[in-house]
Amino acid sequence: MKNRISLPVLSMLVAIALLLGTQIGTVFPGDNIFEQLNKFKDVLSLAEKFYVDDVDTKKLVESAITGMLSDLDPHSVYIPAKDIARITEDFQGSFDGIGIEFEVRHDTLRVVTPVPGGPSEALGILSGDKIVKIDDSSAVGITTEEVPKKLRGRKGTKVKVSILRSGEKNLIDFNIVRDKIPLYAVDVSYMVQPGIGYVAINRFSATTAAEFAEALKKLRGEGMDRLILDLRNNGGGLLDQAFKVANELLPAGKKIVYTRGRRPEFNANYISEGGGQTDISLIVLVNAGSASASEIVSGAIQDWDRGLVVGETTFGKGLVQQQYELPDGSAFRLTTARYYTPSGRLIQRPYGKNNDEYRHAPLERNEEEGENIEHSEESDSARPVFTTAAGRNVYGGGGITPDYIVKQGRLSEIVARILGAGVFQEWSVGYFDREGKNLRAEYASGPRDFDERFTVDDAMMGKFLDLVAKKEIEVDAAGFSADDGYVRKRMKAHVARFLFGNEGWYTTMKSEDVQLGKALSLFPEASRIAGLR
Repeated sequence: MKNRISLPVLSMLVAIALLLGTQIGTVFPGDNIFEQLNKFKDVLSLAEKFYVDDVDTKKLVESAITGMLSDLDPHSVYIPAKDIARITEDFQGSFDGIGIEFEVRHDTLRVVTPVPGGPSEALGILSGDKIVKIDDSSAVGITTEEVPKKLRGRKGTKVKVSILRSGEKNLIDFNIVRDKIPLYAVDVSYMVQPGIGYVAINRFSATTAAEFAEALKKLRGEGMDRLILDLRNNGGGLLDQAFKVANELLPAGKKIVYTRGRRPEFNANYISEGGGQTDISLIVLVNAGSASASEIVSGAIQDWDRGLVVGETTFGKGLVQQQYELPDGSAFRLTTARYYTPSGRLIQRPYGKNNDEYRHAPLERNEEEGENIEHSEESDSARPVFTTAAGRNVYGGGGITPDYIVKQGRLSEIVARILGAGVFQEWSVGYFDREGKNLRAEYASGPRDFDERFTVDDAMMGKFLDLVAKKEIEVDAAGFSADDGYVRKRMKAHVARFLFGNEGWYTTMKSEDVQLGKALSLFPEASRIAGLR
């Protein structure tokens, strides 16, 4: 046989056996854990010895672990060693590198935006710059997977990049010293209207609470007395960061969340210490992509009547996982507790054996739009009833249903196809290559000025439609006219992102955001429900 069980695999199996014997054995007294392990060992050994083809024993073990965990719940999962570094970066909120967001399109590596505070930004690398050489070797034809291998590296090491910039004839060389690069959890924080701050959080990593506190401090300095906290499509993250974000918005002494498990060591109560931002009117935006930690924050705000929750019902994940490392560098996450909102709601949706059905169900809800302050939308369901601090009914077992249900709407089929084909990116890249230098000079005053004065004219639209045709996407002129305004706005937003990063994108697209538009009109109600003037 070519593929006997290797020493590392045997070591991993022994370690798993020890883990199961020392930890899970105490969880399940009376179960014959070792008898089951012997059964698994026998099956693996016989498969390796007698199966008709060579057997990859490592793959079999990983498949067995994956299958075992999937039989528990949808959120207990195995993480292969190759994925650990990326996942750790996401939660830690940093990595070592040069600090750029990038894309590879038509064999060309392009800077989408330099990371604020990173070494690339400090040296003057700009959005839209093409990286054509790395350490004097051509970067033309580089793949997306190869870029991190070339540009990331230990803090303090150096890399040379040669850049072709719009409006410049010669290459510009930059010698970059790699540094710790933050992965920002706050996508953007800006004044969306006078007095109204807007903060969008994309995940709850180790730095989220600190970023959020800094964003609030900045916006308060700009005159903010009302806040929109956007948690749409935020899939969650670290529970303690959700607690700290909610703590910024609630007075002291309020239960934010509590967890209960079968083992007492997983029981915890999280009580606010008072973050000092209790005098601002508050609206939280959510949708079906808001899960876990996002539901902790929005649930606490709703249960204490601290503000309004607006948008669409959240995903419905109320399970807490602990991550356990394995000797070969892999890991697994095991659900060890459930979490509950202050009123006692478990927001976890029911789940069965079909994980695909479980994950897609939130996208297929048929909610009725409109005011839902008393939560009549859920009143005819079998979900358990709870009450907020002010006595309003709210419901458990199915995510956080908003106080105002506002649907964002779906893109038309033709726009969805154009998006999927990458036409918006391709058009904006070509346009910025030609006009980037002039645009930077013309709109140096910032994204608001750009939003007010820049227009996508018919000539630009013509070139855009030429690209659509090259992608062999058929466009019916009469039907497309209904999408014309949205398409021009999105074209404009892509240019704005090259110029001003995320703030440019959000500033430009806000007029197309119906959920945000509705939220902006609801601050009188948000103030009333919170007992603010």
